Amino acid sequence: MPDLLIELFSEEIPARMQARAASDLKKRVTDGISDAGLTYASAGAFATPRRLTLSVEQVIAQSPRVIEERKGPRVDAPDQALQGFLRATGLAVDQLEARETSKGSVWFAKTERPGRAAAEIVAEVLEDTIRSFPWPKAMRWGSGNLRWVRPLHRVLCILSDEGATQVVPVDIDGIQSSDLTEGHRFMAPGPFPVRSFDDYTAKLRAAWVMLDPAERQNQIRNEAENLTFAAGLELVADKGLLAEVAGLVEWPFALMGDIGSEFLELPSEVLQTSMREHQKFFSVRNPASGRIERFITVANRQAADHGATILKGNAKVLAARLSDAKFFWENDLRDARTDIEVWLRVLSEVTFHAKLGSQADRIDRIAQLARQLAPDAGATPAEAERAARLAKADLSSAMVYEFPELQGTMGRYYALEAGETDAVADAARDHWGPLGPSDDVPDAPVTVAVALADKIDTLTGFWAIDEKPTGSKDPYALRRAALGVARIILSNGLRISLTNVIAHAGRLLEGAVPEDWRAEGYSGDLLAFLHDRLKVSLREEGVRHDVIDASLAMPGGDDLSLLVARARALQDVLGTDNGENLLQGFKRANNILSQAEAKDGVEYSYGPDPKLAEGPEEEALFTALAEAERTIGPALASEDFARAMAAMAAMRPAIDAFFEAVQVNANNAMLRRNRLNILHKIRATCSSVADLTRIQS
Repeated sequence: MPDLLIELFSEEIPARMQARAASDLKKRVTDGISDAGLTYASAGAFATPRRLTLSVEQVIAQSPRVIEERKGPRVDAPDQALQGFLRATGLAVDQLEARETSKGSVWFAKTERPGRAAAEIVAEVLEDTIRSFPWPKAMRWGSGNLRWVRPLHRVLCILSDEGATQVVPVDIDGIQSSDLTEGHRFMAPGPFPVRSFDDYTAKLRAAWVMLDPAERQNQIRNEAENLTFAAGLELVADKGLLAEVAGLVEWPFALMGDIGSEFLELPSEVLQTSMREHQKFFSVRNPASGRIERFITVANRQAADHGATILKGNAKVLAARLSDAKFFWENDLRDARTDIEVWLRVLSEVTFHAKLGSQADRIDRIAQLARQLAPDAGATPAEAERAARLAKADLSSAMVYEFPELQGTMGRYYALEAGETDAVADAARDHWGPLGPSDDVPDAPVTVAVALADKIDTLTGFWAIDEKPTGSKDPYALRRAALGVARIILSNGLRISLTNVIAHAGRLLEGAVPEDWRAEGYSGDLLAFLHDRLKVSLREEGVRHDVIDASLAMPGGDDLSLLVARARALQDVLGTDNGENLLQGFKRANNILSQAEAKDGVEYSYGPDPKLAEGPEEEALFTALAEAERTIGPALASEDFARAMAAMAAMRPAIDAFFEAVQVNANNAMLRRNRLNILHKIRATCSSVADLTRIQS
């Protein structure tokens, strides 16, 4: 069976688009040939700055013959229906077959679709793939209508089998397919033919092209680590930059250069950000001092002078960039030392949202909310309020204006220069988090208070103006803010009534939002949104959704730490035999009781009388219920949910034995009523721990 090799050779593809483009090429081509009946063994896609490559192994040479059968109208149907069926199938009446069915005699048509050569199918699929390729941005060039990310130069498309190579004929706006590719732009220019994927990769390597992005990343990492290790330094890891730089070169050459001594006192974050964003340089740290002192750049060609000229040019451009950064840094320091609150006054002229006021208005709300949250977080109210007022001051700084990703990081430096405490400075840096599921959660008391206040103000504000997430749209990152609230509370074990906090945040919004906004019932709706985000987080930990629902139905659902403790304890007990069997017993008791109450029109909630118990099983159930009540009440009062759940599960043997030996709906009305009251007691005892009606079997 032949192997298929496709290469789309163009001008440089942006690094950020390469991985997705390779994946799209693989999916569209393999889906297309599969839909047309061609099977294959495996497929792999690759990308370099100038090419997208797809290798598909062991493609069958021809699609199989397909026989299709279609059911038509009844034999005695009007002629119009028959003629329509004939047109649809392309057959004549004498080619149809009449069969007897449950609906009478019906026409059937049998058509045969012959197999097609792999080359014919591949040509159609590839042309459609190229013309409809989902680039985020594409361009046209020359006089043609083809759109591609950059001008497309070549299309290599071959089927190879046991030494024989067939070019699959494709014509894309005058670009004829061939068996030709090209090597490195500078070190091996010019086309050359290939016979197979193995031949292709070998010749590319000889022409200074590493096809696999993972190999280029490893090459860059290894060369950079060798250079830094030899100099007694260490490479600052940056996975994102590594992947990006691997998409800029076809054969990487790592070079290490010096940072001018006049820039070495800049904060390491400034150096690293400036070099990464502007120059795509890796930072090199001196482990003794912790300072960034050198850089690694990656060239796309081997230089005769071992990179001296390249490094000289890069160092010159870097010096210009860092001169700007140094200017911003020195001016910001002067402002911070003189009067850091001047930046807050600037923020009064910056709109946060047209319906929610300025950044300064928002900072004032966050400060008041942080003051209220401080005791719960273990912080002093005054320090939490001060930290909240300064946490976003660096948004007015020149450095953050140039590098927005340094917000918070620079705020810490400036707060320390202004003479603030470490706790206030740390809050400026850390209150933004967590921004993603893998981010660290703030744990310093002052930072926790500010981070919670920031996120709760955001949520309450956008709820108040009815700017909630819809479907996949979440322009204000409210889902992330809600998940951040949950993670901060749970990670720090905080005991906070979110109902009260949201209400306070709402009062702080008065005057900034429409007067009728309270009528929308925002508080309960927002709490439900927070619960939904919590469910997502807990499900990722393996906590069942019905367990969460059963815990949410209990009092204290706005205390997330209490809620999660209950849910985890319930999940644990349901994972035991006693817990699972108790659930079945509870459901049986609840079903019998509910049916009796519906039938009789009364509620059997009067306490059952132990004196009416008949037999040891019924007596044992009374004893088990009494023991459970004695344990569950104090356990719930002390929030020892594990003990309460265990006491509930311990009733399982007595409940099982009761149902095995006792007829609830006895002929004696007094016994029946007493036993239904026993079932009510079972339901009430279990329901004091969790709403088991929400648990699925």
